[in-house]
Amino acid sequence: MDIVTLLKAERDKVARQLNGLDTAIRALSGMDGTGGAARGRRTMSAAARARISAAQRARWAKARGQKVVPIKAGKHRISPAGLARIRAAAKARWAKVRQQARAK
Repeated sequence: MDIVTLLKAERDKVARQLNGLDTAIRALSGMDGTGGAARGRRTMSAAARARISAAQRARWAKARGQKVVPIKAGKHRISPAGLARIRAAAKARWAKVRQQARAK
């Protein structure tokens, strides 16, 4: 065998290995050949960005030996009026479902 034939055989072997690796990467990343473009970009809320930036500022302050300002994480509570609106809407939706079921 000459060197050219050996090099071509090695190239084909590497190409098969690369195809196998590409298939494994697609399977593990869940893209399945779409390239991930179908999902689109994720957006982040302003509150989430503020939490992340506050945490980063705290890390830098700690690294510099400065005073670390604690990050306040407040709980989101729904007002009684808001809860009443949600309950009323749920009751109305279920009443509509029941009415449609009776009509059939």
